[in-house]
Amino acid sequence: MPRPKKIRHCEGSRCGKAFKPTRIPLAELQHIPLLQDELEALRLCDLQGLTQEQAGGSMGISRGTVQRILTTARRKVAQALVEGAALIIEDSPAPQEEIKG
Repeated sequence: MPRPKKIRHCEGSRCGKAFKPTRIPLAELQHIPLLQDELEALRLCDLQGLTQEQAGGSMGISRGTVQRILTTARRKVAQALVEGAALIIEDSPAPQEEIKG
């Protein structure tokens, strides 16, 4: 059984927002889901200039986890920009509770 996910602390709620190319209806675009923890990692590291270690401390996760989240988030943003797709901000999946049996 995989290790349960830690709760990730994210500021604000941006769920349900979309960023898309202008003049093209959202229904006609490919949707790329950007999870809230991915957006938070981008905000902390790329916008605020925190190190991955500092961002991990703020989010309550390890530096390595921040690095994996950033890699995924940056790939999604690059894909949306290059391919003209829409970024849809979604809730991050809730950590799984351990099942005892």
